[in-house]
Parts: sequence; C-alpha cells; structure tokens
Amino acid sequence: MFIHLSCASAFSFKYGTAQPRQLVERAAQFGAPALAITDRDSLAGVIRFVQATQEFGIAPIVGINLALDKSNNKSRVTLLAQSDGGWRSLCRLLSALREDRKNSSAPILNLAQLADQSSDLSQYTKNLILLHGPESSIADLITKHRSDLALIEFNKYRAFFAESVIECTSHLVAGDGPRSTNHAARMLGFARDHDLPAIITNGVRMLDPQDGPIADILDSARKLVPLHPRHVERKNNEAYLKDHDAMRALADEISRAAGERNGRQLLRTTQRIAERCILTPQQFGLGGIELPEPEVVGASSYQELRALLRSRCESGLNWRYSTSTDLTKARARLDDELAVVATLGYESYFLTVADVTDMARGAGIRVAARGSGAGSLICHLLGISGVDPIRYGLLMERFCSPLRRALPDIDIDVESARRLEIYDLVFQKYQHRTATVAMIDTYRARHAIRDTGAALGMSQSEIDLIAKSLPHIRARNISKALQSLPELKSLNLNTPLAAMAIKLAERLDGLPRNLAMHPCAVVLSNNTLPDRSPMLTNASGYTMVEFDKDDVEAIGLLKLDILGVRMQSAIAYAISEIERTEARTVDIESVPLDDPDTYKLIQSTKTIGLFQIESPGQRELVGKLQPNCFEDLIIDISLFRPGPVKSDMITPFLNARHGFSQPKLIHPDLHEVLAPTGGVVVFHEQVIQILSIMAGISYAEADEKRRALGNFDKQQEICDWFYERASKYPRAVVDEIWQVLRAFASFGFCKAHAAAFALPTYQSGWLKTHHPAAFIAGLLTHDPGMYPKRLVLDEARQMGIAILPVDVNKSGGDYRVEDNGIRLALSDLSGISADEVTNIVRAQPYLDLTDFVRRAGASLPTTEKLIMIGAFDGLHNINRRELLLHLSDINRSPAAALPGAQMTFGFKAPDLKPSGLPDLTNTEKVRNEVEYLGMEVSSHLMQFYGSFLNQIGAIKSADLIKQRSGASVLVAGVKVALQPPPVRSGRRVIFLTIDDGYGCSDATFFPDVFQDTDAEFAQTLFTSKLLLVRGVVRRTGPKGLSIRATGAWDLASAYENFQVKRSNLIS
Repeated sequence: MFIHLSCASAFSFKYGTAQPRQLVERAAQFGAPALAITDRDSLAGVIRFVQATQEFGIAPIVGINLALDKSNNKSRVTLLAQSDGGWRSLCRLLSALREDRKNSSAPILNLAQLADQSSDLSQYTKNLILLHGPESSIADLITKHRSDLALIEFNKYRAFFAESVIECTSHLVAGDGPRSTNHAARMLGFARDHDLPAIITNGVRMLDPQDGPIADILDSARKLVPLHPRHVERKNNEAYLKDHDAMRALADEISRAAGERNGRQLLRTTQRIAERCILTPQQFGLGGIELPEPEVVGASSYQELRALLRSRCESGLNWRYSTSTDLTKARARLDDELAVVATLGYESYFLTVADVTDMARGAGIRVAARGSGAGSLICHLLGISGVDPIRYGLLMERFCSPLRRALPDIDIDVESARRLEIYDLVFQKYQHRTATVAMIDTYRARHAIRDTGAALGMSQSEIDLIAKSLPHIRARNISKALQSLPELKSLNLNTPLAAMAIKLAERLDGLPRNLAMHPCAVVLSNNTLPDRSPMLTNASGYTMVEFDKDDVEAIGLLKLDILGVRMQSAIAYAISEIERTEARTVDIESVPLDDPDTYKLIQSTKTIGLFQIESPGQRELVGKLQPNCFEDLIIDISLFRPGPVKSDMITPFLNARHGFSQPKLIHPDLHEVLAPTGGVVVFHEQVIQILSIMAGISYAEADEKRRALGNFDKQQEICDWFYERASKYPRAVVDEIWQVLRAFASFGFCKAHAAAFALPTYQSGWLKTHHPAAFIAGLLTHDPGMYPKRLVLDEARQMGIAILPVDVNKSGGDYRVEDNGIRLALSDLSGISADEVTNIVRAQPYLDLTDFVRRAGASLPTTEKLIMIGAFDGLHNINRRELLLHLSDINRSPAAALPGAQMTFGFKAPDLKPSGLPDLTNTEKVRNEVEYLGMEVSSHLMQFYGSFLNQIGAIKSADLIKQRSGASVLVAGVKVALQPPPVRSGRRVIFLTIDDGYGCSDATFFPDVFQDTDAEFAQTLFTSKLLLVRGVVRRTGPKGLSIRATGAWDLASAYENFQVKRSNLIS
C-alpha cells in the first residue's frame, strides 16, 4: 500500500487544513502501513501525530519542510528522519537553526553553515534524508530547462545528508510548471539521467478536495493579503490525501510522461525510502519518564537520592507534628508514601519541585501548592504545600499511585509580580535541562472572522463590528450564537459576502494559528531534553520546547506549573505594608486557622477581595452556608463548581447542615466518610473511601475505579464489578450507594484542590479582618479580583478607611497605607509612563507647581491631568482652573526651556494670587477622576442621582437584606461586573453586579427577559455603565440574597426622561 511522505498538517501554521489525527485516521482507512508528517518550519504536531498512529495501528514517519537560504528566491526542501537516530538529529538541527535566527519567525537551512567546519549542523544532518520537491531550487532549474545547473545544485547538498532524493509531485496542473504532470515527469527524467533516487508524493495539505477554500483563506492570512490567484498556492483541489489506487495511477501517468512503461520503479523507491524512516513511539519518549539526574538535586546516586528524600521528610515530620500520637500516625503514612515513590522512582520529582519552592522562598517570594499535590504528606513535609493532609483527610492516592500511568502533577502558586524571577532562578540552576512549554493558539470565533473577512475583502469597520460583537466562543458556533444571543440579533449579516465569511470562518475552528509561551508551565528534565524536543527562544527570551502541555506529559517530562497569582502578590504587599506602618512582622503561614473574627467577616458576605469567594454566587453561598471553620471553607469552594451547581448538590447539603433534613449516611461503615458533609458526597476522596470500604480494595485501585466512572462507556462495567464486590452489604444499600456513585461521575471536586485554595482564602480573610487598610492597599496595587478598583474603594469606605487622593508629594507608584487611610497611586493616572512615575517619586518633595515642572520630568499632558484630579491641591491655595492657567504661564516662560533642576534652597514659594476663575464643580471633579483615574474618589457617581432614585422608590443595596423574598424592587448602580457564561442550550443567562456606594446588588437575567419586545434589555446591559434594574428579591438564607431581574434601563436616560416629564408637568 502507498505511503505518503509529504503531508503538511494543520501544525504547518496557516498552511495545512487537517489535524494530524484526521490524516492518520484517513491513512489507516486506506490501509496504509505508515504515514509521514512533514510540517512547514515546525515539529509542534509530531507528538499528537505519533499518538494517533498508535491509536490507529500504523507506523509514524516524521520530517520537516524548511526554507533554503537562497539569494534570489527562498526555495523549500523536506527532511525525513531515518529510523536510527533521525528524530534526535531533527530536534537538534531545528533547534540550532532557530538559535541562529533568533529574530526570525522561521528557520532556514543554510548551505554555508552546513559547510562550516566549526558548526554542528552537518553532524545533525547525517541521519536525515533530503527531498528536493516542487518548491526546491532544483525544481526551479528544471522548469527553466537547466538540468546542468540542477545537477550542480543537487551535488552541493549531497554530501551532508544520508541520502538526497528527487521528489516528483503532480497536482494535474495545466502547463509544465511545478506540480504539473509534465514538470513531475521532467523531474523523474532528471533523476533517471543522473542515476538519482526518485519518489512520488502528493504534497498533501488537505484532507479532502472540499478543503480548498480553507487552504486559500490560510494562504491569505499567512501572507496578510486579500484573496487573489497570485497569492494562493493551489490551482485546483488535488493536494489532498489520496488512496493507494489514486497514487498508483498518478505514478503511472508521471512515469509514462517520462518515457517509462509504468510507475512501479517510482513506487518501489518510495516504499524503500519510507521503510528507512519508520520510527517507533518509544523513540519519541512515549511511555517513558525523564526526570532530573540525582546530582542536580544534591545526591550522587539513586540510592543517595532515596535517602535524601527520607531525611528531608523526617526533618519536616519532627517540625510539623509535636504529640506522640500525631507523630506515630504521620510516620506510618510517610512510610507508605515513600514506598509508593520508591516503587515509581519519583524521588527526583519531589526533590526537584521542593528545590524550586525553596529557591522561591529563599528569594523572599511567596509560594503555595495547588491541586491534588496538597494530598501528599511528602509535599507537606518538604514545604511544598502548607495544608496538613492528615488533619483534613486528604489522600495521596488521588495524587499519585502505582496504578496511575501519568506523572503526578504539582502546581505552585507564586506572586504574579515576581513570577519571572522564579523562572530566572530555575533557568540559572537547571540550564539546558529546563524550558518553558508552548501553547497552541487556535482559531476561535473572533480571529476566524477577522482573517476570513480580510481575505474576502470586507471593510475593516464591518469586520470589527462582527468580531467585537461575538463572545469568546469556538468558531464553529458563530452561526448558532448569532441566532440565539439577543445582543447579536441587531447585526445585519444577510449580505452574501458576510454569510460566506461566517461559513468559512466556522470551518477554521480549532486550526492552530501560532505558538505562544504557556503562561505558567515549565519542564524540568535531564541532559537529554534537547534530544527529545526541538527548542526555540520565545518572545520573553526563555528557551521553549515546541510541544504543548499535553505533549510534554505524554513524553514523560516533568511539567511544573508556576502560576502567577495576584492574590499572592496582594498578600505579600499587605504584609510589607504592615511591617512598614506598624513595625511588626506578620507570619501569615503561622496564623491559626480558627480565628472567629475572620469567619464572622466571611459570614457577613463582605467578601469582596477575598480569594475564591468574592463572586456574586459565592457571596450568596457563604451567606447560606455560614462557614465557621477551615473545613467549611473547603466544602464551600468544592460546592461552588459547575458540576455541583448543575446537579443541585448544594440544596441537600444545606438542608442537612441547617437541620431541615436528616443526613443520609446510608450505612454505619460510611459514617466517618459522609458525616462531615451531611451525607452528601462532595469530594473525590469520599468516592475513593466509599469504594475502598465497600469493595474491600486499596485506595489506589479505588481511585482508578473513580476515574473510570467519568467515562460513560465504562459505567456498566464498573457497576457489574461494584455489585459483585459489595455483595456483603444489603442490596438496598448497594443500590443507593451505586446511584450516588453514578451521579457523582458528572460532578464533584478534589478535596486537596479545595484545601489548597482554602488556605489563601482564609489568609486573605484574616488580613482583611485584622489589617484592612494594608490588605486593600495590596488589592488595589495588584488588582487580583474580578471587580474594578472603584468597587474596592467603596468596600474600603464602608470599612471606615479613608481614601486619600493622588498627591505629587505623597503618592508613589503603589498604593500606600497612610494614617489608617489609603493613598492613591500615581500609576493609576491614564497615560502616565513607568518612567514618569519613577522620576516623579525620585524627585519628591516639591515646593510648588513650578518646582514640579522643572524637576519631575513629567510631560505636559501628565501634569495637566495631575492638576485636574487635585494632585497639587496641597501645594497651592488657588483652584484647579487657576493652576492650569499658571501651568500655561510657566510653559510660556523663557525659564521653562532651561535644562537642569531649579535651585530652590528649600524656601517656600510665594503664594499665587487668584485671577478670579471659578473652581471646578463637584460634577466636573468626579468626571475628571473617572476619566483620568478610572474611578471616582471624592464622590460616588450615584450621589448625583440620589434625589431621583428616592423619588422613584429605588432600594439601596444595604437595605435589600430587609426585603422579603418575592418583593418587587428597583435598584440602581454602576456596572462593576457582567458575566454571560456560555450555556449549552444557547439560551443566554446574564449575571450582573452593580454598585451604588452602599454595597453590591447582584441580579440574574434569565432568557425570558430577552424575549420579543424587551430584547433591547440585552443591548442596554452590554452598552450602559449606569443601570436601573427592576426585579424580584430571592432570599435563600439569613444572608443569602439575589435579584431575579425583569428589566434594565440606562440610568442616565431614565433620569433625563424623568426630568423632561417633570418639567412638562410643572409648565
């Protein structure tokens, strides 16, 4: 059967139209024993290609299509990796080519470099086969009938490769140019005349002939030009994956045109070259594990590595546990975990992650574990995780067990502001053993519309209108979104061009656009990392593997997610402010987790700014749950997930907790497992324990069964197994438990995940309770939450914290605690540069405006904005209009052009005399604050509508708690959050949060609100900043409250209409 040796997948970014798996599946359907992937300039799709060949039972062949460095034209050739060492050579060659062209987007194969004795390139090409195809310089010379020069060109590269081959490709194009049968025949004749090997390929870039228009769109997007015959590569639809019969017929046609009887020899040579390039999945690292060597983490051998891990854990054991009972229990568990780690050979894994966290803490950077790794006692004892897994019932088996094939996954949260410092430390120590991980940026709705519209020649304004109107959805759902989302129904997309653009854009769905740096993932491996993955330098200057996170895990690389979390930066900043203002050190990691005042704050639902529990839904849930211990925070975080919310786990849990129903513990054997959650299965760990108890199996085996429950196709198999193993229990008990387990497959959460999240949740709550000014200063500086700063400022005011305006002598680049108030930062001023902020702070203090202009180095627009927001009010006794006039005089003065700082000798400048200009009104001051700072400081926007809102009976957010459930209310405020989450049914639900200066009001708009004549409500929600909302109060507990909205209007328009109607009545 025919083997294709030239196939460009979708990972030939903006060239190929088919995913690697689609190509492999089609080749397997044709009965092909192998298939090659030869993407342009990239190996990013290789691992998923090899995985697909495993799935469909064919052999992988890997190559790459590269540009040749020619002075007049950039021709392209294909390199195939031979079976013996070819993959390593291909990785090394591509990395070296990219290293040579750091500032270029594509690698180029350079003959001069190959011939350079000091270069390593030639040693990497010895295991590669070179194919001269229709885009090669040889093909160009054949087109020009210069066979003599073609032979010279062929011989230039011959010595550097294992074999050089002529590639004959015909797309049945008319004429005698490249990809025509005549040209392919002349290529074959050239090979026969000079006794050179020749093969046949189809230059595949499409799966089916119908993909031609998509190939054209990709050509246009890649070249950044509109569609035109001179800009697209294809002349017909022949560049698709053809079956054996079609390729045999094509080989016969080419061979006969070259004067041969048939294409058998051409096919035999193709088969021979393919057999030399057959690879195995193991050569790519699939199924293996490659961890850092023992010496990297301080050991000289694997035996010493094992001893080092135990020694470090024993040290942590004596520090973490004090009583003999706790020590005995912890030591027994530690022995079990170390035995598992020794069985798997993961000692280096744990010590490497611990090394990274130690380096971070050594640099003074906050770090905390997240994910199932918090369930490991080893992680706790090594200092990776701050959560005690024994105290909170977390299981190692949910994280790591001998039965799990994949590497365990430990993620660490660090300060977002200092994340790259940790990258620098990691790269400094691990060097060529580490790299960042790539991320595949694929076509989604907006990018697809933009590229398709531009290719079809649509106007930029029309493209922008459609793209900006679409939510962040998959490209294939564009038509569905346009039909179902009320805010999109007003778009006029009935023109033939727009309709075509939408249809073609949907077909781009999921195709890779480019490679980017993963926001948090790095790989840590051993010396062989460059042999198993091609490398490049990303935009941030770090080495990056070309594979994404799933691929690096598949080939056994240790992936460590170093997540930059703004809350960690906010906590660190708050602690530093406490030390600066109170001259005391707070060890937040040692704060007791049972502070009643902290839980009182959380129970009040005043949780804006708190990690994980500040969203409208979470504020309603904590109001109903009323957490009073750390375990409650873990449960709360676990319940507020899509699965538990969708399956309504929350209601039975709350009913049992508050005594409205009896907990369903089902059987006495399960009492300890189900009692903490009121008989409701919330955590993965509970499922593991239930299966272990009832089926009499280990936790490791129980976790494998739990994972299988998530696969609907395996549920019947698990059911049969469970009923047999649990036969010692009454049938009614087994039936009830099975129903719980089956339902759990669609929801639930890992308790270790929740516990890891709950720790910063509690720490942020403790800081807000006991050091609110410092904590809110941290929030404002690092902006970690889902709400704008104006809402955080309102939260501070409600807590009695003064908001101090920007002052040129007192403000810095960050928010500062000052006399139990918070001083706003210079960096919030719109348009101000980082250099300007640095210069202004460095030259403080200033005597007057003139001194500032001479020494601060600020631009004129920046100085004017500072005047408009009152930053000079503390220096002058004249109003802001007068100061603007004075600034104009200073700039007209001849002294303004003099360089250098003004010599003030420390004397106070004489007072300026007012010229009689009126001061700004309060409305103008607030308008300036909103325009230049993005938030109001002196007055809340809603104060200007107070009289109107009182007259129409609007309710303050603080008074909503007094309303009965079912009461109809009007509320108003500044829009601070609007969330339109995707819904599978396509029916839009919108969650709105508005702020009126007294707190937040949360409203939910269900689909019925947007029907028929009221469809404009959706447009109002998306376009208006000040809203008036009508709705019905929904009470769900003492503090649980939300509004089911029935209407929404623009507040400014409603106010104007009210004023007009009132004036008409008066007149």
